[in-house]
Amino acid sequence: MAKDKKSSKRGELPSRTGDVLADELAKPLVPGLYLVSTPIGNLADITLRALAVLSGADLVYCEDTRHSRKLFSHFDIKRDLAAYHEHNAARERPRILERIASGSSVALISDAGTPLVSDPGFKLVREAQDAGLAVHAIPGPSALLAGLVSSGLPSDRFFFEGFLPPKQTARRKRIKVLAVLPATLILFETAKRIEAVLADLAAEFGGRQAAIAKELTKKHEAIARAPLDDLADLVAGWPDEMRKGEFVVVVEAAAEQIVSDAAIEARLKARLASFSVRDATRAVAAEFGVPRGKVYKIALALANEAKPAQAP
Repeated sequence: MAKDKKSSKRGELPSRTGDVLADELAKPLVPGLYLVSTPIGNLADITLRALAVLSGADLVYCEDTRHSRKLFSHFDIKRDLAAYHEHNAARERPRILERIASGSSVALISDAGTPLVSDPGFKLVREAQDAGLAVHAIPGPSALLAGLVSSGLPSDRFFFEGFLPPKQTARRKRIKVLAVLPATLILFETAKRIEAVLADLAAEFGGRQAAIAKELTKKHEAIARAPLDDLADLVAGWPDEMRKGEFVVVVEAAAEQIVSDAAIEARLKARLASFSVRDATRAVAAEFGVPRGKVYKIALALANEAKPAQAP
C-alpha cells in the first residue's frame, strides 16, 4: 500500500520553487514594457515571475525610488531605478518609449500592488501600444481585490472608484452618483479622511452592509464588517493609533428596485408595534439600504400620529 505523501511543513518551500525561479531567470526579456505587481505589505507575496522580470529588466521605473529600493534590497535585486509619477510623467513617457523602441526592456512598478490601479501609467501603456510596442502584465498583489474578497460582500459584480474627492461638497456629490450603482463598491481612503468619508457614505447609503480593511497582509491587518452607519460610529471611536495606513472600503450594491416611501411606511408600521422608533428605524434602513435619516422622519411621523390626542 502506497504511503500518503508527506505534507509540507510551514517554512519549507516546495521542491520545485527554486527550479521555477531559475527557469524564469534564464529567459531573456524581449523589448517591451512590463507592468509588475509588487507586495502591498507582506514582502512574501511577490511572485517568482515578478522577481525574474525585475532582476532582468534593463531599467525599472517606480513612483518613489527610496521606497522601491527597500524592496530591491530585500531581494538583492541590483537594477537601476528611475522615478515615474504624476509630476514627471509627461516628460518621462517619450524617454521610456524611445528606450523600448531601441530594444530595451522596461519595468513599471507602483509603491505597492498592481501598477495603474489608482497610480499613474495608463497613458504610458496606451502610447506604447499606439507605437506598436509590446506591453506585458505581470499579475500579483492587489489591495482592491484583497479587500473585496475578504469583505464578505458579493464579488460577482463590482465597481472600483478609488479615492473620493477630499473636499466634502464634491465628495457628497460623487457619493450621490455612486449610490444607485447595482454593484459592490470599492474605495480607497486615507487614515486622515476615513471617518469623514464613512459618515458621508452612511448619510447617503444608510444601513447598507459594508466592510473596511486596514493594513492588509501586514502584522496589524484588521477587517470589520457591519452596516455602514455602524462602521462610521466604530471608526469615530477608534484611538489615533488605530487610524494609520490606507483603508479599503467595500460597500454593498444598491438595491435594483426603487424603495418607495409607502413601502418604508408599511414596514415601519409593522416594526413600531414591537420596537422603539430608534430600533425600528435602524432595522428598516438596514433592510432597504436607504438612509437612516429618511426612515427616521417617516417613523417619527407615524409615532406622532399614533399618540392619543390630549383632552382640552
